[in-house]
Amino acid sequence: MAQQSAIETLIELAEKEADDAAKALGKAISAHEDTVNKLNLLLQYRSDYEARLQNVAANGLTISQFSNFNAFIAKLDEAVNGQQMVVRDAERKVELAKSNWQAIEKRRLSYQTLKNRADTVQQQKEAKRDQKQTDDFASRSYLNKLRNG
Repeated sequence: MAQQSAIETLIELAEKEADDAAKALGKAISAHEDTVNKLNLLLQYRSDYEARLQNVAANGLTISQFSNFNAFIAKLDEAVNGQQMVVRDAERKVELAKSNWQAIEKRRLSYQTLKNRADTVQQQKEAKRDQKQTDDFASRSYLNKLRNG
């Protein structure tokens, strides 16, 4: 019985760990989505700014204006590249959190399987004991009937 109690404790601990890991995975996924959204905003802003450059250029630009537009686009490109690195880092964190959750969940399921097996063995023992008691009672009743009857 103490062994089953230990297994149940392990299951409870693993369930808490799995819950915590699932929450961490959820946070990692949310953070990844935020980084992707920021990247998409930067890409959209760059695209809009480039379209603005083309519209302004169609009406004529000074060399200084053209240089300023190009410098700003270069800064946007740097920001896009930096954000792409942030996105890749967030993707790695999601994969690590996912692997961690899967490992914990696998361990939790292993404990549950062990508990189920132990429960099955215990139920079989109890069924055998009940059957033996029933058989003993039936035998005694039969013998009593033979003696008395």
